[in-house]
Amino acid sequence: MQTILNQQQIQQKITRLGHQLIEVAFDQEVIYLGGIVGNGYVLAQLLAAVIAQNSALKVVCFEIRLNKDEPWNEGITFSIDQKDLKNSYIVLIDDVVNSGKTMQYALLKFLEQATKAIKTVALIDRQHRRYPIKTDFAGLSLSTTLKNHVEVDLSPTDGKVFLY
Repeated sequence: MQTILNQQQIQQKITRLGHQLIEVAFDQEVIYLGGIVGNGYVLAQLLAAVIAQNSALKVVCFEIRLNKDEPWNEGITFSIDQKDLKNSYIVLIDDVVNSGKTMQYALLKFLEQATKAIKTVALIDRQHRRYPIKTDFAGLSLSTTLKNHVEVDLSPTDGKVFLY
């Protein structure tokens, strides 16, 4: 097991990603940050804090609940009313993007109604796509083998990203 990012490096990546989102959404009044259940939602909350501290943007953070292994088997739900997202600026967030499956299915749920824009953010982008999804903003792009596994620990005092 190899440590890829330590607590300080993770925080630097999150700060940079937050500023990038401020830059692309400068003309918006409200930005919706949808984090995929688990670390995606934790990352969305951390990004929301950076955006709130550094801009006048109103940030609405919500959780996207889905079965990550078989997203087609169960319904995809949000912790806010889906109608609130109509004609809004949405950021889809997950900790690690590998095949793109989880993000692709979450994206399909957003496309059930009109949106202004949808951007994608990942702390780690492994670039092993099997689905037609791209990461607009990534904290770190990694060249890994399919056998490698990336694990993200976003604990507030001793967060780390591991590769094994």
